[in-house]
Amino acid sequence: MAAPKMVYGVPMISFAGDGFCLLHPMDLIVKRKRHGLSDISYEVSDGNGNLFLLVDGSYMTLYRKRVMRNTAGFPILTIREKAITGKKWIVHRGESSERSQLLFTVQRSRLQPMKTRLEVFLAGNMDKDISNFQVVGSNYPSQYYRVYKGDAIIAEGEKENFRVTVHSGVDYAFIAALIIIFVECE
Repeated sequence: MAAPKMVYGVPMISFAGDGFCLLHPMDLIVKRKRHGLSDISYEVSDGNGNLFLLVDGSYMTLYRKRVMRNTAGFPILTIREKAITGKKWIVHRGESSERSQLLFTVQRSRLQPMKTRLEVFLAGNMDKDISNFQVVGSNYPSQYYRVYKGDAIIAEGEKENFRVTVHSGVDYAFIAALIIIFVECE
């Protein structure tokens, strides 16, 4: 197995590809847009309004599905929630639903009723008792969310306008997918 690439001595966290990991922290804004009763989309841009990612989907299917694309329309990630059971999201590379393209799963934790907490499990994680990443959001007294890898914060932001700061060497498409799942779970 190849050693992970490093950014300032810290291993990169890459799911969509190394091109989605930047050498410096970056602020992103995730905007949700509804189109009628059944369609939804998200735009992910930087603080200057430069568009980075587009996400589209529908509520009217057995699996709630969101496809993340770059600005050229190329599919990067597909995010699915099984509408019947809810609370569990599955993320694949591209538009795939094949087991070999599974990147990670996300499920809502019931441990903290005053906070939204998501547990993120990588595809190769055989011990489903210990998550690889966590997304924790607080509603009181301040509205924030943070993405953790162990005890380290790799991204953090405010819920009011869903602005997120992605730390160096972290895949911003991965963080955007987590924020979209977080918004959907609220």
